[in-house]
Amino acid sequence: GSDANAALYWLARMLEAGEDPLYVARRLVRFASEDVGLANSRALEQAVAVYNACHFIGMPECNVILAQAVVYLAKCKKSNELYVAYEKAKKDVEQYGNLPVPLHLRNAPTKLMKDLGYAKDYKYSPDCNYKEIQEYLPIEIKNKRIYGE
Repeated sequence: GSDANAALYWLARMLEAGEDPLYVARRLVRFASEDVGLANSRALEQAVAVYNACHFIGMPECNVILAQAVVYLAKCKKSNELYVAYEKAKKDVEQYGNLPVPLHLRNAPTKLMKDLGYAKDYKYSPDCNYKEIQEYLPIEIKNKRIYGE
């Protein structure tokens, strides 16, 4: 959620009841990615820094560090688009199984691999000013939109 007052209250309830501050910090790292995500890309950095600080300092001093994190995360804009996109990708993996990597994306360190067509017609995007269009998904799902629908 986005309620800093409630976040502080529940943090205090957990810590004063004896909850491991590193458990709380780990959950904040997950929250920063799952619930804030790309709406604020600094949230994950902040949460990881909080985990490290809690590990370094410990209780009772890390309570204020955790308080800073819960308020920061509560006040951040939220986006779960990465979580939703990953779940779509996971469903595709479950539904389609281990689809083959397109040949042009396969590394070809040996002559045999080159002879089999590995890396043939691969376009390195920076060399093409990112204008070349090539397929990165397996052929069976090439028209799927996982992220950004």
